[in-house]
Amino acid sequence: MLPGAGADRGAADYAIVGAPLDASTSFRPGARFGPDRIRKFGQQFDDYDHRTDQHFTDCSVYDHGDIGPTADVAEYLTYLQGTLSDFSSDRAVPLVVGGEHTVSVAGVRALAPDVFVCLDAHLDLRESYAGDEYSHATVTNHALSVADEAVVLGARTGSEAEWDRASEADVTVVPPEDVADWSPAFDERVYLSVDIDAADPGFAPGTGTPEPFGLDPREMHDVVRAVAPQAVGFDVVEVNDRDDGQAATLAAKLLRAFVFAHADQR
Repeated sequence: MLPGAGADRGAADYAIVGAPLDASTSFRPGARFGPDRIRKFGQQFDDYDHRTDQHFTDCSVYDHGDIGPTADVAEYLTYLQGTLSDFSSDRAVPLVVGGEHTVSVAGVRALAPDVFVCLDAHLDLRESYAGDEYSHATVTNHALSVADEAVVLGARTGSEAEWDRASEADVTVVPPEDVADWSPAFDERVYLSVDIDAADPGFAPGTGTPEPFGLDPREMHDVVRAVAPQAVGFDVVEVNDRDDGQAATLAAKLLRAFVFAHADQR
Protein backbone atom coordinates (compact mmCIF):
# COMPACT_ATOMS: atom_id res chain seq x y z
CA MET A 1 0.00 0.00 0.00
CA LEU A 2 1.20 3.50 -0.78
CA PRO A 3 1.86 5.27 2.53
CA GLY A 4 -1.01 7.59 3.40
CA ALA A 5 -3.48 5.73 1.19
CA GLY A 6 -5.65 4.53 4.01
CA ALA A 7 -9.17 5.44 2.89
CA ASP A 8 -11.89 2.82 2.61
CA ARG A 9 -12.88 2.02 -0.95
CA GLY A 10 -16.42 3.29 -0.52
CA ALA A 11 -15.26 6.64 0.86
CA ALA A 12 -12.33 7.20 -1.50
CA ASP A 13 -11.87 10.34 -3.56
CA TYR A 14 -8.81 8.82 -5.27
CA ALA A 15 -8.06 5.19 -6.13
CA ILE A 16 -4.55 3.91 -6.83
CA VAL A 17 -4.48 0.91 -9.16
CA GLY A 18 -1.22 -0.88 -9.88
CA ALA A 19 -0.89 -2.12 -13.46
CA PRO A 20 2.39 -4.10 -13.73
CA LEU A 21 2.10 -4.85 -17.45
CA ASP A 22 5.51 -5.55 -19.04
CA ALA A 23 4.63 -7.20 -22.35
CA SER A 24 6.04 -4.96 -25.08
CA THR A 25 9.00 -3.16 -23.52
CA SER A 26 11.37 -2.86 -26.45
CA PHE A 27 14.72 -2.12 -24.78
CA ARG A 28 15.10 -2.61 -21.02
CA PRO A 29 12.32 -4.67 -19.39
CA GLY A 30 11.34 -4.33 -15.76
CA ALA A 31 8.25 -2.11 -15.83
CA ARG A 32 6.42 -4.90 -14.01
CA PHE A 33 8.30 -3.79 -10.88
CA GLY A 34 7.15 -0.18 -11.22
CA PRO A 35 4.09 -0.24 -8.95
CA ASP A 36 5.97 -1.86 -6.07
CA ARG A 37 8.92 0.50 -6.44
CA ILE A 38 6.71 3.59 -6.53
CA ARG A 39 5.05 2.46 -3.32
CA LYS A 40 8.40 1.62 -1.70
CA PHE A 41 10.14 4.87 -2.54
CA GLY A 42 7.04 6.86 -1.66
CA GLN A 43 7.47 5.90 2.00
CA GLN A 44 9.92 8.69 2.77
CA PHE A 45 7.80 11.75 2.10
CA ASP A 46 6.23 13.99 4.71
CA ASP A 47 2.48 13.74 5.03
CA TYR A 48 2.09 17.53 4.92
CA ASP A 49 2.18 19.64 1.73
CA HIS A 50 3.09 23.25 2.42
CA ARG A 51 1.98 24.51 -1.03
CA THR A 52 -1.64 23.50 -0.51
CA ASP A 53 -1.75 23.27 3.31
CA GLN A 54 -3.02 19.68 3.09
CA HIS A 55 -2.10 16.29 4.54
CA PHE A 56 -1.97 13.34 2.17
CA THR A 57 -3.70 11.19 4.79
CA ASP A 58 -6.68 13.58 4.66
CA CYS A 59 -7.10 13.32 0.87
CA SER A 60 -9.14 10.07 0.95
CA VAL A 61 -6.76 7.98 -1.15
CA TYR A 62 -7.44 4.25 -1.48
CA ASP A 63 -4.86 1.75 -2.75
CA HIS A 64 -6.56 -1.07 -4.65
CA GLY A 65 -3.34 -3.01 -5.07
CA ASP A 66 -2.20 -4.45 -8.37
CA ILE A 67 -4.18 -5.96 -11.22
CA GLY A 68 -1.85 -8.63 -12.51
CA PRO A 69 -1.45 -8.93 -16.26
CA THR A 70 -2.77 -11.79 -18.37
CA ALA A 71 -1.17 -13.35 -21.44
CA ASP A 72 -3.66 -11.53 -23.66
CA VAL A 73 -2.91 -7.79 -23.53
CA ALA A 74 -6.23 -6.77 -25.11
CA GLU A 75 -8.09 -8.83 -22.53
CA TYR A 76 -6.03 -7.29 -19.73
CA LEU A 77 -6.75 -3.76 -20.89
CA THR A 78 -10.46 -4.51 -21.01
CA TYR A 79 -10.40 -5.81 -17.43
CA LEU A 80 -8.34 -2.84 -16.24
CA GLN A 81 -10.70 -0.48 -18.05
CA GLY A 82 -13.65 -2.00 -16.20
CA THR A 83 -11.99 -1.51 -12.82
CA LEU A 84 -11.15 2.12 -13.57
CA SER A 85 -14.67 2.75 -14.85
CA ASP A 86 -16.07 1.36 -11.60
CA PHE A 87 -13.97 3.75 -9.54
CA SER A 88 -14.96 6.69 -11.72
CA SER A 89 -18.62 5.77 -11.35
CA ASP A 90 -18.08 5.84 -7.59
CA ARG A 91 -16.65 9.36 -7.93
CA ALA A 92 -13.09 8.29 -7.18
CA VAL A 93 -10.39 9.64 -9.49
CA PRO A 94 -8.30 6.71 -10.80
CA LEU A 95 -4.53 6.93 -10.30
CA VAL A 96 -2.80 4.22 -12.32
CA VAL A 97 0.79 3.23 -11.56
CA GLY A 98 2.55 1.19 -14.22
CA GLY A 99 3.78 -0.84 -15.79
CA GLU A 100 4.47 -0.03 -19.40
CA HIS A 101 2.75 2.90 -21.06
CA THR A 102 0.19 0.64 -22.75
CA VAL A 103 -1.86 0.68 -19.52
CA SER A 104 -2.82 4.28 -20.30
CA VAL A 105 -5.04 2.94 -23.07
CA ALA A 106 -7.32 1.41 -20.44
CA GLY A 107 -7.45 4.68 -18.52
CA VAL A 108 -8.40 6.74 -21.56
CA ARG A 109 -11.04 4.25 -22.64
CA ALA A 110 -12.53 4.13 -19.14
CA LEU A 111 -12.72 7.88 -18.62
CA ALA A 112 -13.34 9.21 -22.16
CA PRO A 113 -11.51 12.54 -21.82
CA ASP A 114 -11.68 15.32 -24.36
CA VAL A 115 -7.92 15.92 -24.15
CA PHE A 116 -5.05 13.49 -23.60
CA VAL A 117 -2.09 15.29 -22.02
CA CYS A 118 1.12 13.35 -21.78
CA LEU A 119 4.62 13.98 -20.52
CA ASP A 120 6.75 11.72 -22.72
CA ALA A 121 10.10 11.55 -24.48
CA HIS A 122 8.43 9.73 -27.38
CA LEU A 123 5.50 10.63 -29.62
CA ASP A 124 3.91 7.15 -29.29
CA LEU A 125 1.91 7.77 -32.47
CA ARG A 126 2.69 4.49 -34.20
CA GLU A 127 -0.21 2.32 -35.30
CA SER A 128 1.88 -0.71 -34.34
CA TYR A 129 5.46 -1.49 -33.41
CA ALA A 130 7.19 -4.79 -34.13
CA GLY A 131 3.81 -6.09 -35.29
CA ASP A 132 2.12 -5.25 -31.98
CA GLU A 133 -0.89 -2.91 -32.07
CA TYR A 134 -0.72 -2.60 -28.28
CA SER A 135 2.96 -1.75 -28.06
CA HIS A 136 3.98 0.94 -25.59
CA ALA A 137 4.89 2.99 -28.70
CA THR A 138 1.22 3.25 -29.79
CA VAL A 139 -0.36 4.92 -26.75
CA THR A 140 -1.01 8.40 -28.13
CA ASN A 141 -2.39 6.88 -31.31
CA HIS A 142 -4.86 4.82 -29.25
CA ALA A 143 -5.73 7.83 -27.09
CA LEU A 144 -6.76 9.79 -30.19
CA SER A 145 -9.38 7.17 -30.97
CA VAL A 146 -11.16 8.45 -27.83
CA ALA A 147 -9.94 11.98 -27.12
CA ASP A 148 -10.40 14.90 -29.50
CA GLU A 149 -6.82 16.06 -29.12
CA ALA A 150 -3.48 15.11 -27.66
CA VAL A 151 -0.80 17.32 -26.12
CA VAL A 152 2.62 15.68 -25.79
CA LEU A 153 5.06 17.58 -23.61
CA GLY A 154 8.78 16.88 -23.72
CA ALA A 155 8.75 14.74 -26.87
CA ARG A 156 12.10 14.62 -28.58
CA THR A 157 12.06 11.52 -30.73
CA GLY A 158 9.82 9.56 -33.09
CA SER A 159 9.72 8.00 -36.52
CA GLU A 160 9.26 10.13 -39.64
CA ALA A 161 5.67 8.88 -39.93
CA GLU A 162 5.00 9.85 -36.31
CA TRP A 163 6.28 13.38 -36.84
CA ASP A 164 4.05 13.64 -39.92
CA ARG A 165 1.07 12.54 -37.82
CA ALA A 166 2.06 14.99 -35.07
CA SER A 167 1.77 17.86 -37.55
CA GLU A 168 -2.00 17.37 -37.81
CA ALA A 169 -4.43 19.68 -36.04
CA ASP A 170 -5.41 17.27 -33.26
CA VAL A 171 -1.85 16.88 -31.94
CA THR A 172 0.28 19.48 -30.16
CA VAL A 173 3.91 18.69 -29.43
CA VAL A 174 5.77 20.87 -26.94
CA PRO A 175 9.54 20.27 -27.16
CA PRO A 176 11.57 20.05 -23.94
CA GLU A 177 12.98 23.56 -24.27
CA ASP A 178 9.46 25.05 -24.36
CA VAL A 179 7.78 23.07 -21.56
CA ALA A 180 8.75 25.55 -18.82
CA ASP A 181 6.74 28.25 -20.61
CA TRP A 182 3.72 26.05 -21.42
CA SER A 183 0.43 26.32 -19.59
CA PRO A 184 -2.89 24.58 -20.30
CA ALA A 185 -5.20 26.55 -22.57
CA PHE A 186 -8.25 24.31 -22.39
CA ASP A 187 -11.09 23.72 -19.95
CA GLU A 188 -12.29 20.31 -21.14
CA ARG A 189 -12.00 16.95 -19.39
CA VAL A 190 -8.38 15.84 -19.36
CA TYR A 191 -6.56 12.57 -18.82
CA LEU A 192 -2.99 13.19 -17.64
CA SER A 193 -0.32 10.58 -18.31
CA VAL A 194 3.29 10.80 -17.10
CA ASP A 195 5.78 8.54 -18.84
CA ILE A 196 8.78 8.84 -16.54
CA ASP A 197 11.10 8.84 -19.55
CA ALA A 198 9.98 12.42 -20.19
CA ALA A 199 12.60 13.25 -17.57
CA ASP A 200 16.19 13.44 -18.66
CA PRO A 201 17.72 10.04 -17.83
CA GLY A 202 20.19 11.81 -15.56
CA PHE A 203 17.24 12.36 -13.21
CA ALA A 204 15.32 9.11 -13.86
CA PRO A 205 17.55 6.39 -15.32
CA GLY A 206 15.23 3.58 -14.26
CA THR A 207 13.04 3.39 -17.35
CA GLY A 208 12.74 1.19 -20.42
CA THR A 209 13.75 3.55 -23.23
CA PRO A 210 15.80 6.44 -21.83
CA GLU A 211 16.22 9.42 -24.12
CA PRO A 212 18.74 12.24 -23.40
CA PHE A 213 18.05 15.99 -23.42
CA GLY A 214 14.82 15.71 -21.47
CA LEU A 215 12.92 17.55 -18.77
CA ASP A 216 14.02 18.28 -15.25
CA PRO A 217 11.81 17.22 -12.32
CA ARG A 218 10.68 20.75 -11.54
CA GLU A 219 9.28 21.22 -15.06
CA MET A 220 7.36 17.96 -14.76
CA HIS A 221 6.07 18.95 -11.34
CA ASP A 222 4.81 22.28 -12.68
CA VAL A 223 2.93 20.56 -15.53
CA VAL A 224 1.30 18.03 -13.20
CA ARG A 225 0.16 20.76 -10.82
CA ALA A 226 -1.15 22.92 -13.68
CA VAL A 227 -3.17 20.16 -15.36
CA ALA A 228 -4.40 18.29 -12.28
CA PRO A 229 -7.41 20.48 -11.49
CA GLN A 230 -9.01 19.61 -14.85
CA ALA A 231 -8.03 15.94 -14.88
CA VAL A 232 -10.48 13.05 -14.57
CA GLY A 233 -7.65 10.49 -14.33
CA PHE A 234 -3.90 10.22 -13.95
CA ASP A 235 -1.16 7.70 -14.48
CA VAL A 236 2.59 7.48 -14.04
CA VAL A 237 4.27 4.69 -16.01
CA GLU A 238 7.47 3.13 -17.38
CA VAL A 239 9.31 2.98 -14.03
CA ASN A 240 11.54 -0.08 -13.82
CA ASP A 241 14.15 -1.54 -11.46
CA ARG A 242 17.29 -0.47 -13.37
CA ASP A 243 18.39 2.32 -11.01
CA ASP A 244 18.74 3.09 -7.31
CA GLY A 245 15.21 4.43 -7.01
CA GLN A 246 15.54 7.78 -8.75
CA ALA A 247 12.72 7.12 -11.24
CA ALA A 248 10.39 5.62 -8.63
CA THR A 249 11.03 8.50 -6.22
CA LEU A 250 10.18 11.04 -8.90
CA ALA A 251 7.08 9.08 -9.92
CA ALA A 252 5.83 8.83 -6.33
CA LYS A 253 6.35 12.54 -5.77
CA LEU A 254 4.50 13.45 -8.98
CA LEU A 255 1.58 11.24 -7.99
CA ARG A 256 1.34 13.03 -4.65
CA ALA A 257 1.63 16.39 -6.40
CA PHE A 258 -1.31 15.45 -8.60
CA VAL A 259 -3.45 14.52 -5.60
CA PHE A 260 -2.61 17.69 -3.68
CA ALA A 261 -3.26 19.97 -6.66
CA HIS A 262 -6.50 18.17 -7.62
CA ALA A 263 -7.82 17.99 -4.07
CA ASP A 264 -7.06 21.69 -3.57
CA GLN A 265 -9.69 22.46 -6.25
CA ARG A 266 -12.41 20.06 -5.13
